[in-house]
Amino acid sequence: MDILILGGAGQVGRELQVASLWPAGTALHTPDRHALDITDEASVASMVGERPWSAVINAAAYTAVDKAESEVAAAWRLNALAPAYLAAETAKRGIPLVHVSTDYVFDGMADDAYEPDAAIAPRSVYGASKAAGEMAVRTANPRHAIVRTAWVVSPHRGNFVKTMLRLSAEREALTVVDDQHGCPTSAADLASTLATIALRLAGDETAPTGTFHCVNGGATTWCGFARAIVAGSAARGGRLVPVTGIPTSAYPTPARRPANSRLSTQSLTDSYGIRPRPWEAALDDILDRLVGPVRQGDTP
Repeated sequence: MDILILGGAGQVGRELQVASLWPAGTALHTPDRHALDITDEASVASMVGERPWSAVINAAAYTAVDKAESEVAAAWRLNALAPAYLAAETAKRGIPLVHVSTDYVFDGMADDAYEPDAAIAPRSVYGASKAAGEMAVRTANPRHAIVRTAWVVSPHRGNFVKTMLRLSAEREALTVVDDQHGCPTSAADLASTLATIALRLAGDETAPTGTFHCVNGGATTWCGFARAIVAGSAARGGRLVPVTGIPTSAYPTPARRPANSRLSTQSLTDSYGIRPRPWEAALDDILDRLVGPVRQGDTP
């Protein structure tokens, strides 16, 4: 079985390469941007036609949310045009496509967690480009699974957990936005879900298709998340510093962030039997890898 993974150098892409996610004999192919330009139609056609892929997982994206406001064309090439090429080429060959998307396709104004079929209304260039990528996949390849996620963190690359660990080591106190609500998501847990879906699609033509949400269980604010990170680090020997909540208005950014990024995972459970664990447990695993185990006798 050959699986093509795009975006292999990113947080999710790295976790997708964990051998335990895949059956024995699975060959994972993770071409970098020099080997494959997914914004080039001919390159995509050549790679997809290279062998009879069992599934393609697209975890590649332009994720610099604020830079996208000024680099509009770059964001749309990677987030909209590339998925269109991938969807068209995989559809020609009957290859299932698993595509990662984002909470930013919503306006963030809902009172409850968003269901996959909720109306989208992106309010940033990044969100709009990802929404367009979804539409391309949805319309071009009927054997698709679009998996939206949010607040992805891991021991890899730059992310909120690593930033909070660095800042708490450098500063005497932190201020973090406390009126944006969402669901932290372990890249490892997301990768496990993507692998499960890809394997089902590869082996069962009747496997569920469509749009799903994958985030860890529960919800918090960025400030609440930061406090949990600092407390978890302190339990492992790190510094304990106070974290004060501030409103979004006190921390302006070029791109507008959703006030509500909560995503419902019920359809993922109904269709694939996947029930994501609480975000606190996922955070503990990440801190264990980044900082070390909890020290007996230490209290945050």
